[in-house]
Amino acid sequence: MPRTTLGPTPAPAPTPASAPASAPARTRPGPPWAALGGYAATRLLGLAALAVAAAVMDKDGLHRLKGRWDAVWYSRIAEHGYGHEVTLPNGDVHSDLAFFPLFPALERAVSAVLPVDVATAGLLVSWAASLAAAWGIYAVGAQVAGRRAGVVLAVLWGAYPTAFVQSMAYTETLFTALAAWSVLAVLRGRWILAGALSVFAGLTRPTAAALIAAIGVTALVTVVRERRLRAPVVAGVLLAPLGWLAYIVYVGVRQGSATAYFDVQAAWGNSIDGGVALARFIAGLPWPAALGLCAALGLLGRLVVLCVRQRQPLPLLVYTVAVVVISLVGAAYFGSRPRLMMPAFGLLLPPAVALARLRTRTAAPVLGALALASAVYGAFTLLGSGPP
Repeated sequence: MPRTTLGPTPAPAPTPASAPASAPARTRPGPPWAALGGYAATRLLGLAALAVAAAVMDKDGLHRLKGRWDAVWYSRIAEHGYGHEVTLPNGDVHSDLAFFPLFPALERAVSAVLPVDVATAGLLVSWAASLAAAWGIYAVGAQVAGRRAGVVLAVLWGAYPTAFVQSMAYTETLFTALAAWSVLAVLRGRWILAGALSVFAGLTRPTAAALIAAIGVTALVTVVRERRLRAPVVAGVLLAPLGWLAYIVYVGVRQGSATAYFDVQAAWGNSIDGGVALARFIAGLPWPAALGLCAALGLLGRLVVLCVRQRQPLPLLVYTVAVVVISLVGAAYFGSRPRLMMPAFGLLLPPAVALARLRTRTAAPVLGALALASAVYGAFTLLGSGPP
């Protein structure tokens, strides 16, 4: 197979593996309106599908978006602070300390400013963050592969199979927005900004470890290539893990144990086992389901390979692969893994580049079909057992 390269001919060439990993942008991505409009259209289609399905099934679709599953935990933290626990019939204890503080803090702030409750404030935060994420994803895609690919990348992220979570009071959109803009900052050589954004990402989700790794690895490669240690690079690297570490330390001090945060996560079934739980889950499935799941994992592996073959810039590639690895090596319930991988938007760059090379009359129906499929699946999931 010939080597895949990024972007249409008019677009700036991608940063090659041999070039400085954080080379400043040679062009700016331009106005994001097409990307934001396309992204918003996919999410509005998802909300419309949910509204129609909820009306037919006589269920409350809005409640599914802001008042169930993890959204309840975030709302409770926003209203009362940390300290709530639930003891399961088997004796396991689920503590709200498993949830990072930035999202509930924003819920509380918005509900204090606007005449809405914290649950509704969570939706507003998530929806605003989703637009910021789509903008950041477009900007990264445009810099790496050209504006047209950036637009398609943002739309594809909105049509991700579990993109319905982007319309919920969850943290995926906030984290992805912070991660995308941080990666872009590294690509432009703005190390301090990248580190500052990573601080906030580290206060949002534990997956910030992937972003911290991307900044650190890129900085190391940059220092080796330039043969000098610049102050902004050092500052960015030192800043990057502070948010994540601060919350780990907070939980440790509160609980009186250095490993308290990891113990809390283990009680939720989120310990790191190197993929053992995933293998056992697959082995316990009926063979047709196991075969289908293995095919899906094979497709995931193929996308990772394509990302490497595209010679994606180092910070984007490390971030993407790290998110995927973190999502697969934990003992969490398997159904949550596609959602956990959603911030790895770099996985969508190979298909985005391929679609961007097609004529609009061909690419648009494909994107529309993907958005419709995502909308129907989202409505079915939200009104059924719900997001894992």
